Amino acid sequence: MRLRALLESDALGLKLLGGEDELDRTVRGVMTTDLRDPSRYLSGGELVLTGLAWRRDAADSDPFVHILVQAGVAALAAGEAELGDIPDDLVTACARHRLPLFAVHESVAFATVTEHVVRQVSGERAGDLAAVVDRHRRMMTSGPAGGGPDVVLDLLGSDLDLRAWVLSPTGRLIAGSEVGGPALPAELCARLAAEHLAAARTGRRGPHRITLGTATYSLFPIRSSSRGAQGSRDVRETLLSDWLLAVEADASDWPEERLDLLQGVTQLIAVERDRRDAARTVRRRLAQEVLELVQTGAAPAEIAARLRVAAPVLLPGLGAAPHWQVVVARAEWEGADIEAGPIAQSLLEEILVDPLATGPEPSDRIAVAHTGDEAIALVPLPAVSSEHDGSEAGILADALLESVRTPLSAGLNDDGRVTLGVSAAVHSAEGLRGALEEARHARRVAAARPGRVCAAGHQELASHVLLLPFVPDDVRRAFTARLLDPLRDYDRRHRAELIPTLEAFLDCDGSWTRCATRLHLHVNTLRYRVGRIEQLTSRDLSRLEDKLDFFLALRMS
Repeated sequence: MRLRALLESDALGLKLLGGEDELDRTVRGVMTTDLRDPSRYLSGGELVLTGLAWRRDAADSDPFVHILVQAGVAALAAGEAELGDIPDDLVTACARHRLPLFAVHESVAFATVTEHVVRQVSGERAGDLAAVVDRHRRMMTSGPAGGGPDVVLDLLGSDLDLRAWVLSPTGRLIAGSEVGGPALPAELCARLAAEHLAAARTGRRGPHRITLGTATYSLFPIRSSSRGAQGSRDVRETLLSDWLLAVEADASDWPEERLDLLQGVTQLIAVERDRRDAARTVRRRLAQEVLELVQTGAAPAEIAARLRVAAPVLLPGLGAAPHWQVVVARAEWEGADIEAGPIAQSLLEEILVDPLATGPEPSDRIAVAHTGDEAIALVPLPAVSSEHDGSEAGILADALLESVRTPLSAGLNDDGRVTLGVSAAVHSAEGLRGALEEARHARRVAAARPGRVCAAGHQELASHVLLLPFVPDDVRRAFTARLLDPLRDYDRRHRAELIPTLEAFLDCDGSWTRCATRLHLHVNTLRYRVGRIEQLTSRDLSRLEDKLDFFLALRMS
């Protein structure tokens, strides 16, 4: 479509601020962004929509426009909702670089402009799938006449014979085409998500091609404009929250028109994702309010009142007050200055969804807030019967990560970590502060473990593992050095294997026979080694206190 066609639509109500001589330019797509440098997501010919969040002062306009021109975009459309009138410095910069500039009235949603452009561009370039674009409004509606992204994917199957699925970053099936075959297995969904995240970490632009067994899949990223507006230039800031479109086909030999069409489909699905995120606003606000009350030491009656407001929203139709469980998550990357709180929030919302649940809205009963680099979930549980205290109900830490560990590990690569802690269930406002602290302690226990994706539950906090992560580093080093350094030095000089012998002896609860059998030693040889350990350390391995000291030193080393 031509740029001048945008001015002919009364529904868009666009106002031309400059570039009248350039209105015959061809529009090949549309992108919404508030990144200071969106060039990595541009391929040329786009109408760029922006809310101007990237602009801090007048000096920012010219560099931004220069980047767009270098990327070959067709025009820029700036929204008036944030600043009112479009700043003069942006008008001047666009005139200097001969980039057409439109103003988008505050009453017109960017989704409306996106919908119009995608419909026009896709209709002109791919008549064989015009029905998808013509009927995409169904995806935006709810109720029996709607159907969300499933409608678009079913049309891809019926009109182009393409099987396609929308997946979350953890591999959960959001929507999928059932034309021409059975549903996609959960294991395959997780594998596709992992391959997509691994490819995205390399910086390669999608679609990513992957062959699994006899089938080839092309993976298209679905980038949400609402998260892109945060100004991110680091792929890790959105990697663990963006959906993906998996198509059972090899897109490497597709004509450009069909690739453009699929990119248009991802833009339509991104609108649905933005709607889903907007629907979470109330639940997030409830969680934030409760969290602030708990952390500031508010009276239990005040917290209980807020919980009574939250319960009907999170558990509609519930008659009695529920039990509550707290889950704390943290996402972090080595050597990177990334705001991790929103990332952990979005990721925790996804992790807490039942892995067998499908569709874009199965997390209605989960409220997640974030503070700093930490995300905190307030999870309601139906009240258990009186003979139970609720301690065995609800979420188990190990089960949380079972189905998502593979894709998350691929996205975290070798520089990222995700750690989670889970509290026991509590049945009153008085218990929430303790549950929050319990979940935080459990997360720290998880953080002390090796691995990119780790979780710990409240059941583990009665063990010594709760204490070890909180021992100061200098105390840890001094304690282990005093007990183990003499043994390590002796092992280096004599190859005596005193450290492995000590570990086996403690693991066998001091049983000479079992330890000798495990090490394939004569009992006399074992007694000699243990005697040497006691001589070098001035400790007695027949005493419980000394055994405990050695046990802790080995765990902390």
